[in-house]
Amino acid sequence: MIDAVVVGSGHNALTSACYLSDAGMSVEVLERDTVAGGAVSTVERFPGHRVDRGSSAHIMIRHTGIIEELGLAEFGLRYIDCDPWAFAPGAVDTDERAIVFHRSLDRTCDSIAAACGTADANAYRNFVHTWGPRSERTMRAFGGPPTGPKLLRSFWGLGAPDGGSMLSREFLATGDSLLDELFSSERLKAALAWFGAQSGPPMSEPGTAPMVGFAALMHTLPPGRAIGGSGALTEAMIARLRRDGAAVTLGDAVTSLVRRPHGWTTRTASGRAIDSRIVVAGCHILTTLDLLADGGHDADRIARWRSTIRVGPGIGTAVRLATDALPVYPSADRIEDGTHGLALLVRDRSQLRLAHGHALAGDLPPTPAVLGMSFTAIDPTIAPPGQHQVSLWSQWHPHTLADGRQWRSVAPGERSLAEFEADRIVAEMDRYAPGFADTVMNRYVQSPPDIERELGLIGGNIMHLDMSLDQMMMWRPHPQLAGHRVPGARGLYLTGASTHPGGGVMAASGRSAARIAIADARASRRRGFLRRKP
Repeated sequence: MIDAVVVGSGHNALTSACYLSDAGMSVEVLERDTVAGGAVSTVERFPGHRVDRGSSAHIMIRHTGIIEELGLAEFGLRYIDCDPWAFAPGAVDTDERAIVFHRSLDRTCDSIAAACGTADANAYRNFVHTWGPRSERTMRAFGGPPTGPKLLRSFWGLGAPDGGSMLSREFLATGDSLLDELFSSERLKAALAWFGAQSGPPMSEPGTAPMVGFAALMHTLPPGRAIGGSGALTEAMIARLRRDGAAVTLGDAVTSLVRRPHGWTTRTASGRAIDSRIVVAGCHILTTLDLLADGGHDADRIARWRSTIRVGPGIGTAVRLATDALPVYPSADRIEDGTHGLALLVRDRSQLRLAHGHALAGDLPPTPAVLGMSFTAIDPTIAPPGQHQVSLWSQWHPHTLADGRQWRSVAPGERSLAEFEADRIVAEMDRYAPGFADTVMNRYVQSPPDIERELGLIGGNIMHLDMSLDQMMMWRPHPQLAGHRVPGARGLYLTGASTHPGGGVMAASGRSAARIAIADARASRRRGFLRRKP
């Protein structure tokens, strides 16, 4: 019997495995895919191109301390700062200036003043001074289980000049209301709303003000690009695990989790039956519940949990491109302004609202909302000499269309809906960077069903579940499952984007689940010692 089986090889699962191994436990990681890392992985899609399968820019994990705690630099992990970290282009064929978000607050405010006016620049400076400390406290809350005492300690002492009631109201406000309160320029509001919406919900939902406020932290530490691709994080974790003697098994799906008197039996598609004292499940919560059901866990209880867990309609579509040039934005003073970070290709929040509304109705957006990333500008190692790589992300696209159309099912000779939508996404980039479409050499399209099929993300939701207020903190994924444990399944621990603090490359859930498992194991050993003591 080994100490721990970790199901899934996403970055949260691997984080748990690293901390468990550090505690002296014997660990095996089991992954159904032949590529480790889930959405934090990089593969060769085109000759000589290392292309991300999911995430591209790493933002939150750089604020958790986990990279340093695990010493991942020792295993080859290197980040390049995205600076500028975001870019909102001006209208083509006008003298409108781009808004460039630098790590330097002063340079950012200078850009906002030139593009939107001095009043909005001053308001942005005040926004950063106010929401920077608040976002730091939010990250502190994300660093552990969502218990009342933990949340209270995280926010205790945060300045509240207008009183705690007003402060709590501001945290629960919509992102749109925060933007309308602070700024005049719709271009600036749209850029910050699009940045905030990368978490999934539209900024019209309650509790999304902190998602906008997180932009303030980018002036402390901006998004980072892992050299070699997003999967470099996964590769460093696996190298660390293997150095410590842990096993990582790919291409063997877990088929059931069976509770035993003194631990668990994990059964796999190849016929293995692995006995362990504990299991950490890092897959989608609905997948974990299926594994428990197949292992004989309480079917009625599982059905009740499933009935209240909301996946949502899907998040979006990614288009991965090999090009022979970087995009050139006429409104950018320097090419690096638009290619070193996140190109926020939205000028008005109505475009975001229409896209989200259509997705809820099971329809495609009237105009795709596009985020552009051109990371060969800062990391040329991911493409052959003289070539570049651009990733375009468009939100929101439904997994299932109300009119019955299929993303990939087409009649002979017809182009698929996924390819049609990719054309529109590329055209949107071409609108802001004229001539871009002519530079495309190869492309790979990931529609919501493609994302579900390849990465195991049910419904094509890269966040696992809707990141709405009722499915966050102590309610994620369900009030009875929010403490990284499953009632009636002692020794099973939950991690991954389905759990607090949610989606994105953060790894905090993996650390929290491991720490709880380690504390439980030590408490069990102490109890056993006391029982044996004469």
